[in-house]
Amino acid sequence: MITTFRLITAFVVAFVVAALVGHFYVPWLRKIKAGQEIREVGPNWHKTKAGTPTMGGVIFIAGVTVVVLTVGFADIRGGDHGALFVLLFSMIYGAIGFLDDYEKLRKKQNLGLSARAKFLLQLVVAIALLYLLRLEGYLHPHLYVPFWRITIQMPEWLYFLLAAFIIVGTVNAVNITDGIDGLAASVTLPVMLCYTALAYCWGVQFRSLGVFSSGMTGALFGFLIYNFHPAKCFMGDTGSLFLGGAVCAMAFALDVPLILVPLGIVYILETLSDIIQVMYFKLTHGKRIFKMAPFHHHLEMGGWFGHKWTENQIVTLFTAVGLVFAVLAFFGCYDRYGF
Repeated sequence: MITTFRLITAFVVAFVVAALVGHFYVPWLRKIKAGQEIREVGPNWHKTKAGTPTMGGVIFIAGVTVVVLTVGFADIRGGDHGALFVLLFSMIYGAIGFLDDYEKLRKKQNLGLSARAKFLLQLVVAIALLYLLRLEGYLHPHLYVPFWRITIQMPEWLYFLLAAFIIVGTVNAVNITDGIDGLAASVTLPVMLCYTALAYCWGVQFRSLGVFSSGMTGALFGFLIYNFHPAKCFMGDTGSLFLGGAVCAMAFALDVPLILVPLGIVYILETLSDIIQVMYFKLTHGKRIFKMAPFHHHLEMGGWFGHKWTENQIVTLFTAVGLVFAVLAFFGCYDRYGF
């Protein structure tokens, strides 16, 4: 009963805080002209979005931060630092995104930090998080395989190497998914709901992590007030890298990293479409499989069947797919700890 009340409270508090922060923050972003530059190679109609305020991810970051430090304070005081670790990790990734957004605003173009700089920063942060979680006993050098209910023992060095690249890959996959109004935030909602359900089922020792994921869900709903099409603000890399960090950190803090395969199916498909497009383009000397990658742009441009999907239609489709796989992910892992 206490856990249920706390999870509901986390959701409500985060939603209210995010909605209130957005009410004042979005006009302030417009006032300081923190407008997003639009990629020259993107769909032509996206150019009408030029000047829309970016760095809106601060809205949901504020919501979940308040929740962790208030609703989750009793757990922190009792020695359960799980939510605090996840928040810290996500914030560091958000800080990398902030540097990227700042560079874009400073240069007045859609190019921020170099790909190499971002990769190295993300890799260092990933290794630091894994070491911290290992030190605090939240994870062990083995992989639990969802659905099959087996655990694969691994050498510690190999586990950490694999885990670090899983984190960096997933964070960037979430970043790639952030391409149209409301998409990344909406697709992440089923992910956080799945984490919340698992934490609830697994008992009080996972309550602080449940508080984080429930708070994240509420904060994203609050953010979508300003980000759903037509967006009043974009989350920017500040928000998308924070989201990617949160998605990864929760999976590792719950010690079920392979849940990211079904749970992150939309992120994975979006990234694969980008990789396939680039490889096919190089192999065929200029031919393309998709009208534009990632896949959401292909649908926008009427790829394959001629129907040009609206942004809201794409968000609805991708979120529905994410929800189906979130349910599958839950049933693949729900008895991980003997529920």
